[in-house]
Amino acid sequence: MFGMESGSWMPGGGLVMLLWWLVPVAVAVAAAVVIRLFSRTGTHATGSPAIDILRQRYARGEIGSEEFGRCKRELEG
Repeated sequence: MFGMESGSWMPGGGLVMLLWWLVPVAVAVAAAVVIRLFSRTGTHATGSPAIDILRQRYARGEIGSEEFGRCKRELEG
């Protein structure tokens, strides 16, 4: 009756409902990726905590450039 034989009020109603849920999920995932990319500490993220500590010590003036270079070469192998 009234064109509801297929169980849907409008053609493509299932697609609209799917998009209704997928769009916010996609936006949330994209936001999480962007936040993770921009939340790295420092501009020289090496993945090595030892080199990061070495850079911090050099920046504070605790070690000189010669010692920094020597230690960095040793840590990088």
